[in-house]
Amino acid sequence: MSNYNAVSAKNTENAPSGNGLYSHSVAFSHYNNLSAQLPVDPTTGKLVAGGIKEQAEQCFTNIKAIVDSVGHVMSDIVRITVFVKDIKDVDTVDEVYKTFFPTYVPARTTVAVAALPMGAMVQIEALLSHGEGSIPNAPQAGDLIKLTNNTANAPTSVLSTQTVAFSHYNYLTAQLPIDPKTGRLVVGGVKEQTAQSLKNIKAILESIDVPFDDIVKTTIFVKNLADIEAVNEVYSTFFPDSAIARAVAYVPARTTVEVSALPMDALVQIEAVVSHGDGTPPQEIEDRHGIVIWANNTENAPKDSLSTQTVAFSHYNHLSAQLPMEAKTGQLVAGGVKEQAEQCLKNVKAIVESINHAMDDIVKVNLFLTNIEDIDAVDEVYKTFFPGGVPARRTVGVSALPENALIQVDVVISNAEGTAPKA
Repeated sequence: MSNYNAVSAKNTENAPSGNGLYSHSVAFSHYNNLSAQLPVDPTTGKLVAGGIKEQAEQCFTNIKAIVDSVGHVMSDIVRITVFVKDIKDVDTVDEVYKTFFPTYVPARTTVAVAALPMGAMVQIEALLSHGEGSIPNAPQAGDLIKLTNNTANAPTSVLSTQTVAFSHYNYLTAQLPIDPKTGRLVVGGVKEQTAQSLKNIKAILESIDVPFDDIVKTTIFVKNLADIEAVNEVYSTFFPDSAIARAVAYVPARTTVEVSALPMDALVQIEAVVSHGDGTPPQEIEDRHGIVIWANNTENAPKDSLSTQTVAFSHYNHLSAQLPMEAKTGQLVAGGVKEQAEQCLKNVKAIVESINHAMDDIVKVNLFLTNIEDIDAVDEVYKTFFPGGVPARRTVGVSALPENALIQVDVVISNAEGTAPKA
């Protein structure tokens, strides 16, 4: 891999320690990936005293400390993800949220999960724009700006921007099955709700003149994993979207999890990460096809007709979430959570190596566990794959995972070579 860009991991004493398992922030090229922040007081290493309001405030205070430590400001954040234990706590979290984002609001995802580390009520994650790039000792494209956009053709909220673009990516607010004309959930069941969520995503992309097939990664949050077949039936009518994409059977990378609750008591919510070939002015506008999407699958990891194992665009690779399945058998690996964690990470490693990268190129890891108490056993395995503890990390307890797995892992990989067309 080229040394033109470098993975830049940083930690600050003003945020809770990652205990050698992860870094507070990991920058590569034009983005900085932050580890999800728990409501932990960095001076004590314990949960802050109080209830949901105090916990939410501590999460944001920790995020701000990390953002400040890398010379950025809160308005440089492009996406916020809020995980709550109780969906009823969202209103209180929002009151705190407003004090940290009084004018500009990033794209946002909010879900209720089964459990969070340390028994926390809330955990909050941020993705930061990084205008200087990460070329060692050489500021890069410092004139890039963040572009925000809302359209009346999709649901609007004072708490989030529908899409926030920076450099070569657009991050969309997770879309609920809300009819933008009424502001209410669409009538019907999970099929109708899935269609409406995807229609909302399409409307947002059309409003910024970006094709639907420029989506590189989707995350599907469902209230009941038993609904996934119905969700997939609808999903398959949206992907692939164009004749070109159908010709190559292109589908984005994907993650699917069951959560305990969604806003407005929805049955499904869908998040999208979108390639943005034009970059963001005031730099000279690029030809949209000057950088291309590279989708890749390998026989050494499990395949799925509804997702691509890894999708690269510009300086990042987005992987589909990996279950603890053996590629040869298509079955869950035998054993408990340790064996399953090891298989997930083996699958990640196989995909990473299939595109000529190394595990050291990973900038972000997302762990989904059906039992949060398994985290110590998972960490024991995790350390053998990430001995330096560099990638930023998120850990949440979910209600259920596909194939009744105990763990699922997805990652984001740095891609120094970019994805310019092959000569």
